Amino acid sequence: MLKEENKIFKNLHGFEDWKLDGAKKRGIWSDTKEIIKKGSDFIVEEIKNSQLRGRGGAGFPAGLKWSFMPKDSGKPHYLVVNADESEPGTCKDREILRNDPHILLEGCLIAGFAMHAHKCYIYIRGEYFLESSNLQKAIDEAYDNKLIGKNACGSGWDFDIYLHRGAGAYICGEETALLESLEGKKGQPRLKPPFPAGVGLYGCPTTVTNVETVAVAPTILRRGAKWFASLGNPNNTGTKIFSISGHVNNPCNVEEEMGIPLKQLIENHAGGVIGGWQNLLAVIPGGASVPLIPKSICDNIKMDFDSLKEVNSGLGTAAVIVMNKSTDIVEAITRLSHFYKHESCGQCTPCREGTGWMYRMMKKMTLGAAEYQDIDKLLDVTKQVEGHTICALGDAAAWPIQGLFRHFRPEVEKRIKEFQIDRVA
Repeated sequence: MLKEENKIFKNLHGFEDWKLDGAKKRGIWSDTKEIIKKGSDFIVEEIKNSQLRGRGGAGFPAGLKWSFMPKDSGKPHYLVVNADESEPGTCKDREILRNDPHILLEGCLIAGFAMHAHKCYIYIRGEYFLESSNLQKAIDEAYDNKLIGKNACGSGWDFDIYLHRGAGAYICGEETALLESLEGKKGQPRLKPPFPAGVGLYGCPTTVTNVETVAVAPTILRRGAKWFASLGNPNNTGTKIFSISGHVNNPCNVEEEMGIPLKQLIENHAGGVIGGWQNLLAVIPGGASVPLIPKSICDNIKMDFDSLKEVNSGLGTAAVIVMNKSTDIVEAITRLSHFYKHESCGQCTPCREGTGWMYRMMKKMTLGAAEYQDIDKLLDVTKQVEGHTICALGDAAAWPIQGLFRHFRPEVEKRIKEFQIDRVA
């Protein structure tokens, strides 16, 4: 269990004041000027030494990503915070935005300074009305108290923050599609290279990063990289917000150490699986885009990037979707297939055509109205989609299906057999 003194998000559940006075009582906006005075190189190195990995799903080392920004390009630099939280099962950033927005704003200032950026755009999911309302009020408070704007926190650094509401497109969670949308264009991913650090928003150096990644930065810099690195496991350090939903007695968001055993996470914080641990069927450990894992793996798996990668899944956004034995596992994955079909932007042929075909085939699998050879045909198509698209939506559409057949192929074969028997009868 994570000790109370090691928690970064002190108001995750909204029991305290989310406005500026409450934030200051929790230590936010204290010593911000002194942190900035230490210089951008110090900040980037400290984030590197903390081994913080991006909390948006990819798990890329945050300090390394920040260091990609050129020091003097002759163009404006931009920080863009991705709050377009649209992955099914993921609802961690909304708690920060609604209940502790100032921790994000302070992180934006410090991260922006480290990247030589004078402007920050926070791109928020359009459906998050209360979250965007609280965040805008927090931005207004920060301007009124000279914490951002001209000479932010008295540091000599000018820094502006703008809130931009999206229009409900999942694809705009992809960083380059987000940039296209910010520029007023259709939200479609860009080809890379060039990468955003070289050519991003308005053709200028840009870093796109997740809400949680930016929000933890001030605490790391106050308490030191060694403190953060002492939590969790090597290369999987620090704390993480886990979103636990599905067939549990107490669905919740909770901040815990990276590497906590999945069973412990569910039983200690979510009240256990409905019907008991023996009633567990499978868990999607990192949001809808990562492959599921069956109970046999869930018994001992640790919740970090590397442990889950070893079992052909991923930590992703740490959105834990629990399914007990009442779940129609084939129907569940079919619903995810429908989501990815609906949200494909249509730019890449493998994704545009493949997501629709995979969904239609999954509907047949749900009924059992397929042939045995269709299973391998469907798997072959997922491989043709995976890794052959501009962005990772194609991978996200393929992986849940691959996970289903990796662990529950006999269930699909059983349905096909029963359907064939009924048809003959």
